[in-house]
Amino acid sequence: MAFDGTWKVDRNENYEKFMEAMGIGMMKRKLGAHDNLKITIQQNGDKFNVKEASNFRTIDIEFTLGVSFDYSLADGTELNGAWTLEGNKLVATFTRKDNGKVLKATREIVGDELVQTYLYEGVESKRFFKR
Repeated sequence: MAFDGTWKVDRNENYEKFMEAMGIGMMKRKLGAHDNLKITIQQNGDKFNVKEASNFRTIDIEFTLGVSFDYSLADGTELNGAWTLEGNKLVATFTRKDNGKVLKATREIVGDELVQTYLYEGVESKRFFKR
């Protein structure tokens, strides 16, 4: 339950390069870098309810660890994949529906921050969130 709570993005590391690798245009990258993303996570056993609220959209996501589900990024990219729990880290592998390429993501608590890491086509990015 360490993930429970509302987390607001504090800073990004290499996020624009990651979005570029994903094929997101320059204007959307500039806007995305300042999206003021807020993530609210509620865990109940293997089930998670996640609300993502930004300047561009608000969505509710429900998933069960190890069970594949469809997800769409803010730019409209469609994915399918699943989250698992490895130790104290949430780990996801998503496959893009348009090109079959893999996006990996992790969420972990480091100190008082939620660190979300993305890896796509060899480009790694991190987003740091505070409660």
